[in-house]
Amino acid sequence: MTNNSGFDTQEILGGIREWVEIESPTDTPEATNRMADKVEADFAAHGGKIDRIAGTQGFGDCLKVRTPWGGDGKGILVLSHIDTVHPIGTLERLPFRVEGDIAYGPGIFDMKGGAYLGFHAFRNYCRQGKETPLPITFLFNTDEEMCSRSSRDLIIAEAHKHKYVLVLEPARDGGNVVGARKGTARFVLDIQGRPAHSGSRHADGRSAIKELARQIIDIESMTDYERELTVNVGVISGGSRPNVIPEFASAEVDMRLPTKALADEMIPKVAGLKSYDPDVTIKVSGGAERPPFEQTEAGVALFEHARKVGAELGMNLEAVKAGGASDANFAGPITPALDGLGVNGDGAHTMNEQITVSLLAQRAELFYRLLGSLE
Repeated sequence: MTNNSGFDTQEILGGIREWVEIESPTDTPEATNRMADKVEADFAAHGGKIDRIAGTQGFGDCLKVRTPWGGDGKGILVLSHIDTVHPIGTLERLPFRVEGDIAYGPGIFDMKGGAYLGFHAFRNYCRQGKETPLPITFLFNTDEEMCSRSSRDLIIAEAHKHKYVLVLEPARDGGNVVGARKGTARFVLDIQGRPAHSGSRHADGRSAIKELARQIIDIESMTDYERELTVNVGVISGGSRPNVIPEFASAEVDMRLPTKALADEMIPKVAGLKSYDPDVTIKVSGGAERPPFEQTEAGVALFEHARKVGAELGMNLEAVKAGGASDANFAGPITPALDGLGVNGDGAHTMNEQITVSLLAQRAELFYRLLGSLE
C-alpha cells in the first residue's frame, strides 16, 4: 500500500477525538450547534467559504462549506452529519478511549469519524497548496438521525447543483462502500372500536385490538424477501382494562423498499387499509420518508472510478446495497452518488461504538485521492 499524501494516523485520531468529545444528540439543538461551531472554526482556519443555515423544526444549524478554489461551477458535494443518537451524558459511560487497534466513543463510527475524514482531506489540500479539478462543497447537517426533516430540502437543492455526491457514512464490512440503499416509509395505524363491559355486554363491543390483530397479519404478510421488501410492525398499544372491550388500539409500521417502482406499489396498500369490521374505523397516517437510492449507470461508473483508486492503495472495494437509509437517499436519485466512504468500525447506535485505528490513514487517503481525481 502506498501513502504519499501525508496522512498521519495519530493526527487523524486526535482530530476525531476532539469532534467525538463534543456531544451532539439530534434532539438537543444547543449541543449540535456547539458541534457546528467546532466544524465551522476548523474549516475557517483553512480558508473554507462558510454559509451557516439556521435549523428549523427545533433542529440545529447546517453548515455549507465551499473550497476556496474552483468557483461556483458544478463540482463534488460531500455529505456528512454531525448529530448522534447518544444523549448528553453518554460520554461518561462511553468515554473516548483506545484499546489496541480500536477507538471507542459516542458517534465515533456513525459518523463523526467519517465526517472528520472529509475535513482532514480538505486540510491536506490546503496545507500542500493543491487544488482539486472540481470545486467541493461540504454539507454538514444536524438532523440526519431524525430523517433530515430540517435539512432534506437543502440536500436536494445542493444535489441538483453538483456533478457527484460523496457520502462519508461508515464503511460496510470489509471496508466496502455503499452503491444503493433501500428507501423507507413509516405509518401509524389508529383504530377506534366500541367499548363495552367484557362480561355482561360483550356482544355490544367492537374490539379495536381484534381489528388491529387482523391488520397486523396482513401488514406483516407484505414482506417479500425475493423482492427485498420488508415490513415490520414494531410498536403496538391499545385497551384500558382487561374487563373492557378495547375502544382504541394503534401500531407503528416500518417499510423498507429497494426501488421507486416498489414504493409506488406498496405504500398505497398500507395507506389504503380498510377495516374488517364495518363498525370499527381505521386511520392511517404517514407514508414515504426517504426515497430509495438506486444504482444507476452513472452511479456504477462513479463506483468503478473509486474502485480503481482503492486498488492503488491495496484495497479491493465492492459496492453493496444497504438496508438502512442515509442522506444519499435524498441526493442519489438526483446526482450520481457513492456512500459508505467513511471509517471502518462497528457498533453504530450502541454503547460499543468503535472504529479501527490502523485503517484510518488508508480511508483518508482513499477519500483524498477520490476528491483529486474526479473531473
